[in-house]
Amino acid sequence: MAKNRSELVAEVAGKTNLSQTAVNGVLDALFEVFESSVANGEKVSIPGWLAVERTERAARTGRNPQTGAEIQIPAGFGVKLTAGSKLKAAASK
Repeated sequence: MAKNRSELVAEVAGKTNLSQTAVNGVLDALFEVFESSVANGEKVSIPGWLAVERTERAARTGRNPQTGAEIQIPAGFGVKLTAGSKLKAAASK
């Protein structure tokens, strides 16, 4: 079962006695910080919970699944999320 954003906002608003609009604004700001930091190659770490960082992918040769022809896949970037100890402990309950 998954929570969508509106369910998450409602739950956080209920626990913090903030309005859903305020919580939504905080989430927007948090994701903007993640976006700008990762775009600049900075690692964002929330100790015990998670770390977010940009990773580099080397150029490589792949195959077109329809034709089987070799294609060159250019170098690029990806994003790596690492769970912290508190998040891992919650998952193992």
